Amino acid sequence: MNLRSHRLLRLGALSLLLLPLGSAVNRPQQGPQPDPQVIAQFGLYQNSTLQSLIDTKGQQMNKVSDRPGNYGFTIVDSPVINAFATPDGHVYFTRGIMAHFNNEAQFAGVLGHELGHITARHGQQQQRRSTVAGIGLLLGSLASKRIASIAQPLSQGVGVLFLKYGRDDEREADQLGVKYSTKIGYDAAQMADFFNTLQRSEAQSGASSTPTFLSSHPNSADRYKTVKALAAQAKASVGNTTLAVNRNEYLRAIEGLTYGNDPRQGFVESSTFYHPDLKFQLPIPSGWKSQNSTTQFQMAEPNGRALIVLVPAAGGSLEAAAQSLSKSIGLSSAQAQKTTVNGFPAIVFQGDQVAQSGSTSARVLAYTLQDGSNYYGIVGLTAPASFATYSPQFSRVAQGFQRLTDASKLNRQPEKIRIKTASGSQTLAQALSANGVAASRQEEMAILNGMQKSDRLSSGQLFKVVSR
Repeated sequence: MNLRSHRLLRLGALSLLLLPLGSAVNRPQQGPQPDPQVIAQFGLYQNSTLQSLIDTKGQQMNKVSDRPGNYGFTIVDSPVINAFATPDGHVYFTRGIMAHFNNEAQFAGVLGHELGHITARHGQQQQRRSTVAGIGLLLGSLASKRIASIAQPLSQGVGVLFLKYGRDDEREADQLGVKYSTKIGYDAAQMADFFNTLQRSEAQSGASSTPTFLSSHPNSADRYKTVKALAAQAKASVGNTTLAVNRNEYLRAIEGLTYGNDPRQGFVESSTFYHPDLKFQLPIPSGWKSQNSTTQFQMAEPNGRALIVLVPAAGGSLEAAAQSLSKSIGLSSAQAQKTTVNGFPAIVFQGDQVAQSGSTSARVLAYTLQDGSNYYGIVGLTAPASFATYSPQFSRVAQGFQRLTDASKLNRQPEKIRIKTASGSQTLAQALSANGVAASRQEEMAILNGMQKSDRLSSGQLFKVVSR
C-alpha cells in the first residue's frame, strides 16, 4: 500500500481507484503514457537507468517490427516476476522480472515477445473473446466467492486485466521475440535460457504463490527447444554478425534494484500490518489471511465469510471523506456518528450495500479516520446474517489503528540487488557463502543468477546477491 505518490483518489458509485498524478510525469516517456489503472495497481518504479533501457530498446524494436506504432514501455513497482502487454499498445515489465534477467539479451528477448503480442494484435483478439483473468486484489484466494462478489465495489476500479494467451499466440510471440531481438543485435537464444529461470522460480515458490509470468504465458516442455532452434535460424540469417549478450553491462545497470516486497509500502509481522512511510499500524484478526497491494490492504476471515479492507479516502474534511467512502461502497441509509480512535478523529457508520436487484448484498461497518491531511477508510463487510458475529472484530481492527513509533519497524528497509565480483575460481555456493548468504537462501540466489549452486565462477566474474 504505497500512498505517498498517490495524490488523487477518484471515487465513484461502484469503484475506488487511486490515480497517481505525479509519478508518470517526472520521467521522459517515448510513446504513450502508462495506463493510470496499471500504475495505481502496481506503482511506477522510479529508476531512470532501467526506464531509459526499456524505452530505448522498445522503440528500437518498434521501428523494425511488423507493425510500427505509438507504443509505450514502462517498468512497474512489483516484486512479482512478470511482463505483460495491454491491448492499447503498452508493455509493462515488473522490477521483479528485471531482477531475474542476467543479461541484456534475455531482457531483449522477452521485450520482443511482449511487443510481438501487440503487433500480432493478440490482446485485441483476446478482448473480443472476453478471455480475461482479473488480478490485483486476489479476492478469490482471500475470501469466498460470496464475499468476493459483495466486495466487488471496492475492487472493481483497481483490477488489472492479464490476458491468457493460447499456444498459437504464444508460439507466434516467441517467433516475433526472436525476430525482433535479433534485428536489434541480440542473441535470442538467451530468451530460451530465461524460461529455465522462470520455471525454477515457479517450482521453488510453489503453486500457491503470487501469479508469475508463466501464469499468464502458458509454457510447454518443448518451448525451450523451439526457441533455441528459432534463435539458431535467426543467427544464421545474419551471417558473421556478432550478436550481443551484454551480461556485465546489464548486471551493473540493476545494481541497487529493489528485490522482493518493499516494507516501505507496508508489511505484516506478528499479526500486525505496519506502514513505515505513513507511520501507522493496524491489527489483523488471529488466523485471518491478508494481502497488501499498492492501493489497499485486505484481511479475510479464513473461510471467506468476512472481509476488512483498508483504503485511502478522499475529501477536504473528515465528513466529506466519510460521505465519499459511503457513496463509493454503495451504502443505503448509512447511520454515522463521530468518535476518536487512539487520538485520531473518526466517523463510524453502518449500512447495507444494495445490489442492482434491490436486495441487500452485504452489511457494512466502516470507519473513516483522519491523520493530518490523510484520510483512511477501514471497511468491514459480511453477509447480513453474519453481521452480529463479525461486527465486533470489525470494530476491534478499526479501533486498533494507531501511530507507529517502533523504530525497528519505522526504519525497515527493502533488500536490494548487489553485484559482486568473484575473487577466484570457486563455485557459486562458495561465492554466496563468502558474501554472507545463508545456506537456506542459496538456491533462491542461484535461481536469481540463472545458475546452479555447483556452477563454477571464474575470477572476476560478476554475480548477484541481495542485502539491505
